[in-house]
This record gives sequence, C-alpha cells and structure tokens, in this order.
Amino acid sequence: MSSSLNRASMGNAALEMIAERFRALGEPNRLRLLISLEQGEQCVGHLVEATGLSQANVSRHLGALVQSGILARRKAGLKVFYRIADSSIFEMCDHVCGSLAKRLATQASIIPGGNS
Repeated sequence: MSSSLNRASMGNAALEMIAERFRALGEPNRLRLLISLEQGEQCVGHLVEATGLSQANVSRHLGALVQSGILARRKAGLKVFYRIADSSIFEMCDHVCGSLAKRLATQASIIPGGNS
C-alpha cells in the first residue's frame, strides 16, 4: 500500500487523531447515519426518520462524527443540517466492505454451510 504519509514516523498526536476517526466509525448507528448522508445534506429530523433512532441518539452520534472531522454542520434558522465533510470516508468503507466480502467468500468455500 503506497502513501505519501510515512506512518512509521507519525507522532502521538497524529496517531490519536487516527484512532479517534476509527472510534467514530466503530458504532453501527453512526454508519447508518453516514449511509443516509451519502445522498446529501440532511437535517436531524430527516436522519431520525431515515434511521429510526431517537433524536437524542442521532444528535449524540452526529456530534461524534463532527468532532472526528467526518461530518460538518450548518444552522439554518432552528434547523441544523449535516453533510459529509470528508468524502474519502466512503473509499475507506469500500475497502473494508470489499475485504469483508472476500473473507466471507473464502469462509463459505472452506466451511460447508459457512455463509451463515
């Protein structure tokens, strides 16, 4: 894997930021919110409807995603709208999903009935 970053020389602050990003993605409800926001900017009310989560829960998860730099927000009157601030997050998700699909396919071919 090539990268312009030298991961071996990253300092503690950079590693903490990376860990924060992964922690933000380590919650399934946050992934649901990201999937909803992939369609474009939405207000909290629409995200509540789209995910079936409570408004308090949605707001808490959105706050964590904003804090990690994945989302951005803007106020318009009484409403708050959220959008993807770092679209590279979907590239990372595609890599993870692709890797998991390969893993599941391998397991299914090795273990009889392994696709459960």
